[in-house]
Amino acid sequence: MAEAAAESAGVESAHYRVTGTLPERGRVEADAFMKTDPPALSMEMGRLPVRFVDEVMYVSKAVKGKGKGWFRAEPAVWGGLTVDNNSYGVLPRTLESSPVVQSTLLTGSKDVRLVGTETVDGARTTHYRGTVTLDGLRAARDEAPDAATRERRIEGLDQLMGLGVSDTLTMDLWVDGDDRAKQFRWKAGTGGEALDLTVTFLDVDGPVTVEAPPAEDTADVMDVGQEGLLG
Repeated sequence: MAEAAAESAGVESAHYRVTGTLPERGRVEADAFMKTDPPALSMEMGRLPVRFVDEVMYVSKAVKGKGKGWFRAEPAVWGGLTVDNNSYGVLPRTLESSPVVQSTLLTGSKDVRLVGTETVDGARTTHYRGTVTLDGLRAARDEAPDAATRERRIEGLDQLMGLGVSDTLTMDLWVDGDDRAKQFRWKAGTGGEALDLTVTFLDVDGPVTVEAPPAEDTADVMDVGQEGLLG
């Protein structure tokens, strides 16, 4: 498991699938591509394409009265690394965050156990399960062996706080034969609402290109307004 977390540090791109339920959102399904240098994300959540390029969020949607195919939102509009950010009501913070970082959270658990071996998306994997607490993640953050690991653990802690997880999270992790995370699952109660999210890595370090939509085909979200954004 520690080796899987170490391997994640070198991941430069990934294609992954997200399924499950989120508090206040219900059922979610998404297919995404991400890269780390420079950071970028392309995701389809249902029939809604979303991109993050140069820290700007783009959502493909017919913008009322504008005749544009996309709207854009600068970071100052949709929020940064804050616990209450939800991407201007479009993309849950959980889905906009790096799944590579999320997959390392089990290193903050004190009760990890081996479940067995299973096949996930055609790959033979070793399945681990444990519980993660905010206090445990804070301790793991403070015990990080280097600055890069500490930064990833800070980001992971911030992501859990963004989900509203106040106490204990159950996490399953499936590690493949290359000592990389193949799949992970989070389960927790968050103020009475269920979190049950599974992320499956379909490809790692394959070619990924994420580009901003043409400027002439975008409208600024501040000009569109909330009604045009979600209507």
